[in-house]
Amino acid sequence: MCGRYTSTSAPADLARVFDVQPDDVRVDELPLRYNVAPTQDVYAVATRRPKQDGEIPRRQLGAFRWGLIPHWAKDPSVGSRMINARAEGIEGKSAYKRALLRRRCIIPADAFYEWQARPGGAKKSAKVPYVIRHRDGSALAFAGLWELWRPPDQPDAEPIRSCVIITTSANELIAPLHDRMPVVLPPRSWDQWLDPANQDLAIIQGLLVPAPADEFEAYPVSTRVNGVANEGPELIAPLPEGSELLAVTGDPAQSSMLTPAEAAG
Repeated sequence: MCGRYTSTSAPADLARVFDVQPDDVRVDELPLRYNVAPTQDVYAVATRRPKQDGEIPRRQLGAFRWGLIPHWAKDPSVGSRMINARAEGIEGKSAYKRALLRRRCIIPADAFYEWQARPGGAKKSAKVPYVIRHRDGSALAFAGLWELWRPPDQPDAEPIRSCVIITTSANELIAPLHDRMPVVLPPRSWDQWLDPANQDLAIIQGLLVPAPADEFEAYPVSTRVNGVANEGPELIAPLPEGSELLAVTGDPAQSSMLTPAEAAG
């Protein structure tokens, strides 16, 4: 799954990476975040459908609420439960099947977090957080879907734009941490994924696969990332060799210590 990630690139930089023209950057700069959480506004790249024959589709960079609100939802609260969508069977899910054909997007990230369960540990707070990112430091392109939602009784209201990150089975690097990972699209797939004319489900599903493990690195970080309110570059700092990792169980008196070697399993 993907429940937290980092987003520290400026819109102009993202536009260059994802081939968005300056006039198609439709978002003011969002705060730098090292702990992006569901329901927050995030950057996403989508392709505007041509309004008339002969018009060339153009990529646009905008802000979307993380947590997809289906067009049929009665209120937006449902979006907080739709931050991830499993690639397997996604074409048959009522919340996603329309967007899969018509509203695909790329959600840029610098890195994402995953938590490895400690032996015998059942609580999220007893898990070890890891940063996962490209070895070469390049941007991650999460496969996403987006939707427009308006209150059913206010059809002329300003719509809420929301998005969801698609997940797939974990590659060999991430599998020891979690059995799922975000679909990270390689640059060669961006055109096909973002092309609104591409409605071939076989091609679309063929893109929703695990990225190669050798493209990534993962390392344990402080459990400070567990707190949504915590922010700053220190959240992605590798733990010093030989340092101890505090795995907070909720009660400071019951906290336990785990070395990086033990965390890596």
